[in-house]
Amino acid sequence: LKVMAAVAIYIIGAWLIRKLKKVIGKIFEKKNTDAAIASFIQSIISIALTVVLVIITVGALGIDTTSIAALLAGGGMAIGLALNGTVQNFAGGIMILVFRPFKSGDYIQAQGFEGIVTEVNIVSTKLTTTDNRTIIIPNGALSNGTINNYSGRTMRRVDLTVDVEYGTDSDQAKALLMKIIKEDSRILDAPAVPFVALSALRDSSIQFTVRVWVKSEDYWSVYYDTLEKIYKQLPQHGIQFPFPQLDINIKQ
Repeated sequence: LKVMAAVAIYIIGAWLIRKLKKVIGKIFEKKNTDAAIASFIQSIISIALTVVLVIITVGALGIDTTSIAALLAGGGMAIGLALNGTVQNFAGGIMILVFRPFKSGDYIQAQGFEGIVTEVNIVSTKLTTTDNRTIIIPNGALSNGTINNYSGRTMRRVDLTVDVEYGTDSDQAKALLMKIIKEDSRILDAPAVPFVALSALRDSSIQFTVRVWVKSEDYWSVYYDTLEKIYKQLPQHGIQFPFPQLDINIKQ
């Protein structure tokens, strides 16, 4: 009778665990939860309930389960200590998948590396750099560090500084820089209109700051194109770029 009861308990328990796993899966699907985190949570719940079911089944046979529970607890602690770093990466992966500071396809900078996110799993995140290297960053370190997500917004601001020699007409320089900007159709008038101003008087030059807003995907093309236009067009209008200068007074 005890064996039959234990078998019945195990069969019914296993059936209930499968049903619960399906219900949880449907809940995650309805809430559009990330597939990786949904699978991970379902696996953890299934394993934990299966362990409890085995202990209950063994108890139904009349075997003392106190020693088994103590053994499992001790084993779990030993495994936890041995896999301390891995557990930290699991926790970091859950944080990333829940709060989603970035997603696949985003261009991010983190832990001294930058590149396009190609894969986010429960333990690590893979980046592909601009020179086609694959960087694997543990999620534990990633979730505890600073993440710069360049793709997090649809628009970005391009900031440029332009140094010209002393004696340059500041109004002419600003007008020419604004003309270069206005000719580029990729530059936007919102959330702020293009901005040009004399921003600093340096040792060997006067410095202008140029700020424009563009779509995120246009950032680098606008950045490099604008630099090239500035380099070509300013000298054509008599505006030269400075070299470091030093005045020396000789006393006899």
